Amino acid sequence: MNIFKEELLLRIFIGESDSYNGKSLYEYIVYKARELHIAGATVIRGIMGYGANSKIHTAKILRLSEDLPIIIEIVDDEEKIKMLLPYLEGSIENGIVTMEKVKIIKFRS
Repeated sequence: MNIFKEELLLRIFIGESDSYNGKSLYEYIVYKARELHIAGATVIRGIMGYGANSKIHTAKILRLSEDLPIIIEIVDDEEKIKMLLPYLEGSIENGIVTMEKVKIIKFRS
């Protein structure tokens, strides 16, 4: 059975070297989302990008960066996503967070 639903996609753009309380920021966010019983989170490591300071970060051998772009994607209903926002406000120093309505299809057997 397929389930069609409208939910929110939270997308968080940070750097790989960003940290919070001695832990990688992306790990902190994923564990916090899990603690709040949010449906799921995925961390994506970018191979190239730049942010507000316009400094290029790349995975190319000749310009190996230790601060590659990280994107964390989280999808759940609006109520659960909003529960996570205060934790993001308290932990992200430099980054961008986007939210958008998405239509999801859950495939279940």
